[in-house]
Amino acid sequence: QVHLVESGGGLVQPGGSLRLSCSASGTIFSTAFMAWYRQAPGKQRELVAAITSGGSSTVADSVKGRFAVSRDNAKNTVYLQMNSLKPEDTAVYYCKCRGLYWGQGTQVTVSS
Repeated sequence: QVHLVESGGGLVQPGGSLRLSCSASGTIFSTAFMAWYRQAPGKQRELVAAITSGGSSTVADSVKGRFAVSRDNAKNTVYLQMNSLKPEDTAVYYCKCRGLYWGQGTQVTVSS
């Protein structure tokens, strides 16, 4: 049973930074394709960033230059570093493993 736990969300002012973490268990993490999604109220869930088992990564155009995804296979953890946050980044952020398994999500609110 794959289990994903996100953490690191919270309330931050515009222009601030947060680092989200997603810890995985029940899978061989080092071989897993991992992704971050977000869902804002009233909107569809959207892909934010993804990283392959080999460490190649991509981010959505809407967050390019502000967000970065990384992984630590020794800790079975994937990270989403979010800088220069904007109010429109407010959403529940989810991690996804192997295109199949979802975490419970962590709320990010960007507001003054």
